[in-house]
Amino acid sequence: MLPLASEIPDAAEAQQSVTNAASFIEENWATWLSIGLKILLIIVIAAALRSVVRKALTRLITRMNSSAEAVEGTALGGLLVNAERRRQRSEAIGSVLRSVASFLILGTAALMVLGALKIDLAPLLASAGVAGVAIGFGARNLVTDFLSGVFMIMEDQYGVGDKIDAGVASGEVIEVGLRVTKLRGDNGEIWYVRNGEIKRIGNLSQGWATAGVDVQVKPTENLAHIREVVQRVAEGLAKDSPWDERLWGPVEVLGLDEVLLASMTVKVSAKTMPGQQFAVERELRWRIKEAFDAAGIRIIGGVAPADEEGEAPADPSAAVAAPSALANPTSPQSLATAPIPAPSTPRITK
Repeated sequence: MLPLASEIPDAAEAQQSVTNAASFIEENWATWLSIGLKILLIIVIAAALRSVVRKALTRLITRMNSSAEAVEGTALGGLLVNAERRRQRSEAIGSVLRSVASFLILGTAALMVLGALKIDLAPLLASAGVAGVAIGFGARNLVTDFLSGVFMIMEDQYGVGDKIDAGVASGEVIEVGLRVTKLRGDNGEIWYVRNGEIKRIGNLSQGWATAGVDVQVKPTENLAHIREVVQRVAEGLAKDSPWDERLWGPVEVLGLDEVLLASMTVKVSAKTMPGQQFAVERELRWRIKEAFDAAGIRIIGGVAPADEEGEAPADPSAAVAAPSALANPTSPQSLATAPIPAPSTPRITK
């Protein structure tokens, strides 16, 4: 049975199609090869640049950590530099920088690849811009928290273990994140503070602190004697452990802070390690009180000794009550309070 004429393949048409395809490939293979090589070159350069940048950042972080360890070995290393805190901060900064570098390099490479494929980037960039504005407007608080966290870490405003006052909350820092800072309050509560909500920070653990003690004594005391006693207390405190490490400067008698009719206030100050000022103040008060008692210097508020010179003798009539009119039985007041006698009953006689 012979096939129909319509089913017989047109050999000439098939040959023409193959010829056209071959000529199309022959005409465009150079362009395709050029585009492919350009895309391959972009990918290779982007990957190599990303690897170099990440290695450079890693080497920079390692150098920062090694410098922190070197400073820690010095005499002031334990007081001024915390190597673990420096390491955590450098690792956080390195992670952020590596992520930003990777995003920029790979994003630029992707746009260059699309440009090499002759894809119009104007609609894509316009859509990305509109989407970015919408996302940024909706997540502005998140962006603010993130940027604030990055700058806080880079500027080393505080770290884990620091005692800070963040305005909205205060306490010891137990975790520093790019979005949230975690604090432990004085009563044990944990505060989660968004970094974008922190407008000011008072770090109580950086630098040094000041211990101040106010001593109130009688205005008749000898100021030179008071200064001498306090200096002896200061010298003893600076020699004893652990106060010799907690004090960063000599205990100074600043002078009279206030003079009143019944008292005068002598101010004592000392520079201490951060966070140790309250312990130094308590120890100073303890030792000054003992030294003043031994030297016979009276502190306002204490019990006065019985044989203190210059004191007026006690008034013996102070414990005697004032005279009363009722003490005299013939006084009108006594007569007024006398009971009224009962009337006598008349006798009836027959």
